Amino acid sequence: MKTAPRRILMLLLAGLVLLVLALAFNTFGKQGRQIDVAPVAHVQVDREAAAERLASAVRIRTITYDDRPNASASEFLKLHAHLQQSFPQAHRVLKRELVAGYSLLYTWPGKEPDAKPIMLMAHQDVVPIAEGTETRWSVDPFAGTVRDGFIWGRGAWDNKSNLMSIMEAIEALAAQGFQPRQTLYIVAGHDEESGGVGGARKVAELLASRGVRLDFVMDEGTLITEGVIKGLDKPVALIGVAEKGIMTVSLHAHDEPGHASMPPRETAIGMLSEALARLERNPMPATVGGVAAQMFDTLAPEMKFPNRVLLSNLWLFSPLVKRELEKSRGSNAFMRTTAALTVVRAGNKVNVVPAQAEAFVNYRMLPGDTQADVLRHTREVMGSSQIKLGQTGAASEASPVSATDSASYRLMSTTIREVFPGTVVAPGLMVAATDSRHMQSIADQVYRFSPVRVREEDLTRFHGTDERVSVANHAEMIAFYHRLITAASQSAQATSEGR
Repeated sequence: MKTAPRRILMLLLAGLVLLVLALAFNTFGKQGRQIDVAPVAHVQVDREAAAERLASAVRIRTITYDDRPNASASEFLKLHAHLQQSFPQAHRVLKRELVAGYSLLYTWPGKEPDAKPIMLMAHQDVVPIAEGTETRWSVDPFAGTVRDGFIWGRGAWDNKSNLMSIMEAIEALAAQGFQPRQTLYIVAGHDEESGGVGGARKVAELLASRGVRLDFVMDEGTLITEGVIKGLDKPVALIGVAEKGIMTVSLHAHDEPGHASMPPRETAIGMLSEALARLERNPMPATVGGVAAQMFDTLAPEMKFPNRVLLSNLWLFSPLVKRELEKSRGSNAFMRTTAALTVVRAGNKVNVVPAQAEAFVNYRMLPGDTQADVLRHTREVMGSSQIKLGQTGAASEASPVSATDSASYRLMSTTIREVFPGTVVAPGLMVAATDSRHMQSIADQVYRFSPVRVREEDLTRFHGTDERVSVANHAEMIAFYHRLITAASQSAQATSEGR
């Protein structure tokens, strides 16, 4: 009689031992994927002068307004003049073209015509200051103030620091007599903050008409975070190998108007509010697959316990990992297609029941989810045939996922670790939209990365209050682009010599 319980106990113990062995094997058997490289000496930069040039660019109000597309036309021309005046050596070697009036396309011809060209991107435009928040800034947001070791103001981070850093690097290289082996394109769109349809898309169409095929594109994107990813005490640089899709769904509820003293049982506002509440309570499902799985697989060997065990064994711990990641807005957005309720409009008088109410929901689609999936989910969750759905504004599907085993990804990973020693590099997902999506059709690979250092408290500065970048980090950004351009040329040479 005692044999059966003993067998069961032995089987349970054996199962437990096998489980522990499997966890240990996955945890300790996973090899680190960081490229072992020596730090490189940074290009010598006059930090203060470079900071002042960026500050001067911030003072130029190249604001994109959704309802007034040409409102900042004269400001873009001022920025163009500032670039020409600030970087004479760069403009000596670059062919400069204006596309759609205000977008910039620079071409630096390479010495090897057969080598596939590469493209670096940034954008000139900035978002407006959120109404009512002007007094919350520590400085005038368009004063271009350099103070306390930082360049402050709208665009200092997004995205004039990238644009100015690229030009600073080219200025230094041109002054040295450097010429890239492969042709280098620099694209600076003027309407990225409203979708890039009039700028970057037109540039892509122009290059496609010329038969241009790019080896890779690098645009703004994911960052170098410090203290943001729990369980890692090193800086982490995520290279965006994909970006989310974007679409805005409109919801319209209709009813008969009437006097507020005799309201109907259901109003347009009530029906719409209930539908919106259901959408917030029932998001699309989260996943730790796809790009998230690539990122966790790369970061796991660098993690401390217990995070290393959890991320090395997602086959067992994925529900726990998802539950933890959902607690943070940033990591939640990384795992799922998100829905943001952004605009609600109804009524024009306090004693009149309105005939209609409308709302707009901005979706950001995870690779693998489509616009059709979003519409189907919205209809199912709303549960009301009285609310009509539509689409408005620019929309695009999630991008393809670029390779992490390519020479171009290795180039970027190596450059990051050379310029930012000790930084852990991993693939990541860009949750916002960039101009680079317009280049997908003419590029083998598209990556999104900005060499900007941020801590958790800095994340709210993006499109927010007190946007800034440090003077020291701006110098590092220049060093990064300088090294990337020269290393890309060396990579092209090595590839050519190996043919």
